[in-house]
Amino acid sequence: METTRLSSKGQVVLPKAVREAHGWAAGTEFAVELTTDGVRLRAKAPFPPTELSQVFGSVSHAGPARTVAEMDRGIRAAIGRRYRRGVKR
Repeated sequence: METTRLSSKGQVVLPKAVREAHGWAAGTEFAVELTTDGVRLRAKAPFPPTELSQVFGSVSHAGPARTVAEMDRGIRAAIGRRYRRGVKR
């Protein structure tokens, strides 16, 4: 277990191993919650939580619905294009 110390300014430094394990960089915002055992820090989400009903239908499509096979072919084609762009010839 890692330990840290509270500074005279009320600051706590999170150990590097903890920051790296969670991918927290400088500027990461945290929600501070009081618990019965002490304090919990929770990294704030970059976007507010949303419900499916808020985003459903936000990407419109004209025409008949695609089949699963058509979607699979489209995905494979897009992956192929992306892969070819990244390969040095």
